[in-house]
Amino acid sequence: MLAAIPYQTFPTIGPLRTFGLMVGLAVLAGSWVAANHAEKFGVSRDDIYRLSTRMVVAGVIGARLTWDVTHWDQIDSPIDLIAVWEGGLQFSGGFIFAVLVGLPTFLKWDRLTRWRVLDGGAMGLAIGVVFGRVGCIAVGEHFGGETTFPLAVRWEGTGIPDVREPLLGLEANARPVAEGVVFHNTALYEMVGVLILFVALRLLYRRGVGVGTLIAVYLLAYAPMRFVFDALRVNDERVAGLTGAQWMCIGILPIALWILVKVRPQVHELELAEATEPATAGDGEADDGVAPVPGEAGTGSDDAATDVAGTEPGTVADDAGAGDGRADDRPDDVVEVEAPSEPGPEVGR
Repeated sequence: MLAAIPYQTFPTIGPLRTFGLMVGLAVLAGSWVAANHAEKFGVSRDDIYRLSTRMVVAGVIGARLTWDVTHWDQIDSPIDLIAVWEGGLQFSGGFIFAVLVGLPTFLKWDRLTRWRVLDGGAMGLAIGVVFGRVGCIAVGEHFGGETTFPLAVRWEGTGIPDVREPLLGLEANARPVAEGVVFHNTALYEMVGVLILFVALRLLYRRGVGVGTLIAVYLLAYAPMRFVFDALRVNDERVAGLTGAQWMCIGILPIALWILVKVRPQVHELELAEATEPATAGDGEADDGVAPVPGEAGTGSDDAATDVAGTEPGTVADDAGAGDGRADDRPDDVVEVEAPSEPGPEVGR
């Protein structure tokens, strides 16, 4: 063994429980990142915060229910069913519940807005997972088996370890977590991996990648990462040899590929169409459905004045209110002139 990371749990920080603190920070940081991104595209922060609150509550409930089902042997009393402040949240259940609660709101937005918000949500979810895994490290859960891997952890505590998973394995001959034992800490691996992913998403965002890219990259990177880390775990119940999160990852991959290959090109066309609208509206064409505003750039040319007023520049179109139909601003002599053969002044009224 060349190296190992010294490790002890830290379930409290002063009077605060570390896991609960980290979950709170995860919610705040993730919501802020998502709201900051969405606000740039016309979605209010309050809307994102309300949506985030509903999704977080649903996610915590789903994550705890999933954990209870898959760790039933650790439930000794009714309070253990809801003791989230001690750890015990399963990402797969939380993710599914949160998506189900958020879906109606997402469907109310137009397609371009929806995928922009999801891109911001990918960055918010990534930083949220980082804080959440710090909480898992603090209470001692999601352990793997013994190893000689250089980035593994070496338990430095003495006596009975203060961890949620005191054994490495579910079998009767599982190895206890004892001083000097070196093992995989998958929460640590995931924290580092998702932090790198978050930085990569931010760099992609600053480069101006197309709508739908960030959510696709997040899912394509996180799914195999999580699949591998869960394969190292020794205390999770399995169905057909896979954890619940691994089954979720299998389902996520085709969705991520669909977003990358199918959705991105379509929303990119919508994005291009939106980008060309201001330039088109500025040429005064009626097809755009945008009325020219007198006095603004692109609408105050001599040609535009002639088209609107029906006369040559220097007559009615030169008056301060000629373009907006306000007769009070025109000189009296222009108002009183009647020239049936020259419709310019009549149109000016």
